[in-house]
Amino acid sequence: MTPRTPRAGEEADDLDVEEALALVNDAHTPGDRPSGDRRRPNDGTHGNDGTHGTHGNEGSHGTPASGAPVHRDGTDWAEARATAERAPRLRGGHRGGHLTPVSVPLSSALGLTLAGPLIALTDLPSFDTSAMDGWAVSGPGPWDVREEGVLAGHTAHAPLTDGEAVRIATGARIPPDTTAVLRSEHGRTDDNGRLHATAATRAPHTVSHGQDIRPRGQECRNGDQLLPVGTLVTPPVLGMAAAAGYDTLTVVPRPRAAVFVLGDELLGEGLPHDGLIRDALGPLLPPWLRALGADVVDVRRVGDDEDALHQALTACDADIVVTTGGTAAGPVDHVHPTLRRLGAELLVDGVAVRPGHPMLLARFAEQQYLVGLPGNPLAAVSGLVTLAEPLLRTLAARPAAEGYTLPLRDAVQGHPHDTRLVPVALRGDRALPLLYNGPAMLRGIAAADALAVVPPGGAKPGYEAELLDLPWASGGIGVCFT
Repeated sequence: MTPRTPRAGEEADDLDVEEALALVNDAHTPGDRPSGDRRRPNDGTHGNDGTHGTHGNEGSHGTPASGAPVHRDGTDWAEARATAERAPRLRGGHRGGHLTPVSVPLSSALGLTLAGPLIALTDLPSFDTSAMDGWAVSGPGPWDVREEGVLAGHTAHAPLTDGEAVRIATGARIPPDTTAVLRSEHGRTDDNGRLHATAATRAPHTVSHGQDIRPRGQECRNGDQLLPVGTLVTPPVLGMAAAAGYDTLTVVPRPRAAVFVLGDELLGEGLPHDGLIRDALGPLLPPWLRALGADVVDVRRVGDDEDALHQALTACDADIVVTTGGTAAGPVDHVHPTLRRLGAELLVDGVAVRPGHPMLLARFAEQQYLVGLPGNPLAAVSGLVTLAEPLLRTLAARPAAEGYTLPLRDAVQGHPHDTRLVPVALRGDRALPLLYNGPAMLRGIAAADALAVVPPGGAKPGYEAELLDLPWASGGIGVCFT
């Protein structure tokens, strides 16, 4: 790979590790890689991948006159995530930090979190019902069968007399004085129309008391707690709520998110030309934020102008604003100056993680948050999982995913000081590190199932790496992007 000259404000340390080592460290040569390995050598070119010009610098901490790089320590990666998670709990009316609960119809509650326990409004079932298609019978058999059957949803029928039976459908209300339900496959009628029990496991003409009857209150009684506060509303929860008598649910709403894509050099369509590049983050961020539980209410382009950014933030009423680029200290990096004008509280200013080192988190206008993502695409993804995900999770009162580890199949080169987030594909019981994992690249993450957390110094084959699932890998596109 041909080395290039560092841009203004860019650390030599960043170039050496994040670009020259964009490939996963692999002791194999292309000729001796294991069969089935689909990786390809990296030629070192980023291509037209939506890099946000100088906004995407992986660190802009300056270089002294001697030319020696200066390494500014950012917040520890795990601590940055913890800070984002607890930030809403430090202010606001709810101890848990979540948004104010609202009442919504069942049709709008999917994916939200219960703000109160789900209490049964009735017994379930609310009356004795048949668990099977068959006959409701009274006393020992054989039984005389009534002509008119009992169907689900119909009014109660007259009591049965001893030795009498009536056809009954699953879910239908049991007539008074019924002894049991005889399943259709366990009974037969003779030439005289009398019903006989035929189950081989029972003596002739007998049934067990209560057999195949769902008694009133079998599942719950009126006033029972069915589900606790904090439960994620899934399709079965919606069904449970409807069965228990609910038309609406009190839930924590989705945080409202706005996306501001910063930069004059970005194209919304067509091929890159004349120094202009395609915007990769405008298409990437909104669906990813929706997958994290946000309601994306605004997506806009904002030019490299401090006043324009200040005006956009001042007029925005979203709970969280996600910006792209402009988080470093270059001549058109306006995020820090704008936050100072707003009197914002800077909660995280740089994180010891690669890619994505210059990400930030700030609180402004009382209870609004800004997540400043670097402009390089994979660096922006790093900011999403580091700061946006835990922040949104707390605002929406969503439970955290249970962490897990898998051994790495191959070695991964580490940064000397910082954590690395590396795209991996899950192959059986191992995680396969993917190529094209430089900060300006999307090719690796596009093929990934998860991000592996690699400690400073790197990891050898077999290292048990913490994995961060990507939303579509764990929930499916049809689930997580609705």
